[in-house]
Parts: sequence; structure tokens; C-alpha cells
Amino acid sequence: MVRIVIMGDMGDMGDMGDMGGGRAAVHSAAGKESTREIPAPDRHELSCWGIGNRSVPRPPAQHWERGGSDASLTQRTVVENSALNIVVLVKYVPDTQFDRHLTGDNHRIDRNESILSELDEYALEAALALTDARGGVKAGNKVTALTLGPASAAAAVKKSLQIGATEGVHVSDDALAGSDASATSLALAAAIKTLGPVDLVITGMASTDGETSIIPAQLSARLGLPQLTFAASLEVEGSTVTARRDGDDFTEEIQATLPVLVSVTDQANEPRYPNFKGIIAAKKKKVTTLSLAELGLSAHAVGPAGSLTQVVAAAERPARTAGTIITDSGEAGIALADFLAAQKLI
Repeated sequence: MVRIVIMGDMGDMGDMGDMGGGRAAVHSAAGKESTREIPAPDRHELSCWGIGNRSVPRPPAQHWERGGSDASLTQRTVVENSALNIVVLVKYVPDTQFDRHLTGDNHRIDRNESILSELDEYALEAALALTDARGGVKAGNKVTALTLGPASAAAAVKKSLQIGATEGVHVSDDALAGSDASATSLALAAAIKTLGPVDLVITGMASTDGETSIIPAQLSARLGLPQLTFAASLEVEGSTVTARRDGDDFTEEIQATLPVLVSVTDQANEPRYPNFKGIIAAKKKKVTTLSLAELGLSAHAVGPAGSLTQVVAAAERPARTAGTIITDSGEAGIALADFLAAQKLI
């Protein structure tokens, strides 16, 4: 196993990471350690066993402050154990207990039987654990559950509030229907900019409907934030965010300075359940609904017109056919071996 500790100003990380200078310490299973200085050019490559060579562009510097023509955000100084303002992305997705179906000529997912995405519950738990450790709401910490979708998607925000989120934001506009990941991330980024200054944006590792896992990277680029993706653990000390990413035969420990975007896996924690007190308290929590006009976006920037991809054809999954039944008459073992060989399984 290789354990990689990366320290420094981290930009858009992609699968591996873009470091703006610092040190990389590589720890092998034999206990040997080698450290080298890493410069901060516009492009670089970091190579180590188990990872390979990766070269990623350094993103342009952006600021975390609401206002100005670009409505960007400007970074603020975070002191030790100061209150955190965290945004958690939550999504209303078809319940995985039922078969998924596409409806209409546009081949859109039928969301009649939908729930809060299970993978987003890990993101919500990560946020609540961080704010609980800093004194919760009484100490000024805030966790905002942000969703995008039709009126029914408000159910995802409602459950998030019952679990413990401080307030909710629902981006809802008829023009958003049919948006792909790119158009969706555009609208989400615009919504997050209305909530600044934001310290952390936390997402799940994927949605259980589209399963693209690209929204975190797209948001990172749109907001100009460093991204720590697929985190199996998450810690914040002062202004430093540390995440652990587990691979098949290596573990990475990666760091960045607030504000940061993080996606967490289903190994990061054990999500809490809403209790009676939380369900009652959720009724009094604030939920803000935002339209595209309020986000400063046109209808042509989202939906099918603003999407980079579209579904041109779809078909129902073929029904499962009956299997081959082998009756044991003394040669069942041979028949089974012949069948597996014919399927090229042995």
C-alpha cells in the first residue's frame, strides 16, 4: 500500500490533484519515505507507484465574495474552530427499490417514486458532524441543504431539514427540465454564490439516477474551488481540510485550504436518522425557492438548449430469460463444466 500526503495550495484536483507548490511525501509499505519539493508551474506532473503520471491545468485564481459583474465569491480568513457555513447538495432521485423508467419523447426519468438520494445522506452527515464538533447552530454554524428540480424535489430538502440541516434552498424553474450535468452544475453554482461566504460545499460521490460523478468537478471549476473528491474521511482543523481517499492498493491523504469542495463516499460515516424532535423542528426551518431569473440565468443556458448532451434513443431492458436447468443423472458436473466453458467463464 502507498500512502501519499500532499501539502500545499491545491487547485482543481480531478482524479489525482493539482498542487500549486508544496511537498509530497510518499510512504511505502516498507516504511521508507522520500520527500521532494514540488514547484508551482502552470502545468506539472506528479508520479508515484500505484498512481501513474497525471498532468492537469492549474485553474485561474478566483475570489469568494458576493458582488461584482461576475457574482463570484471571495475567500475569507478562517480562525481555529470558527463557525462553518456549509452547503450540502441533495437530490430527489427514483427509489432504487423499484425499476427505473424513462417517460415521454425526451426520454426523461420517471420520478413519481422518488426519495432523498441515499448517497447524499453521507454528505449531509459529514457536514453535520463537522458543525456539531464546533458547537452546532448555537455557535453560528450553518448547514444549507441545496437541491434543484421540480416542485416534488422539495421533499429532499424537507428530509434533510428533519435530519438536521439548518435551512434549505430549492432551485425550481420549468426551464430546468431536461438539463444535463453541465447545465445542472451551472445553475447549482449560481445558487451557491447567493449563499456566500461559503466555507465548504459537500456532495455525495454520485447520484443514484445519473451516476455520472462529474457534478463535483464541474462545480469546482465553476466556483474556482479546490476539490477533494471521493473522500472516505473528512477533517477540518482551522482553515485546513484533510481528506482520505482509498484506492485498490493505495491510500491518499489530501489537503486544501478553505473554502473547498468535497465529495464523500458511502464509507465516510454512518448517516443519522431523523428523530421526532428533528421532524417537528424542521417545520419551522427556512426554505428558500429560487428561480432562474433570481439566479441571473436565462432559460437558454439550461434545459435541452443549454445542455452538452442529449438522449436520442432509449429502450426498456430486455426481460430476463429462463436459465438452463441441469438435471443430475450422474453427469451433472460434466454438463455444468460444458455450459461454463461455452459461456467462456472457465
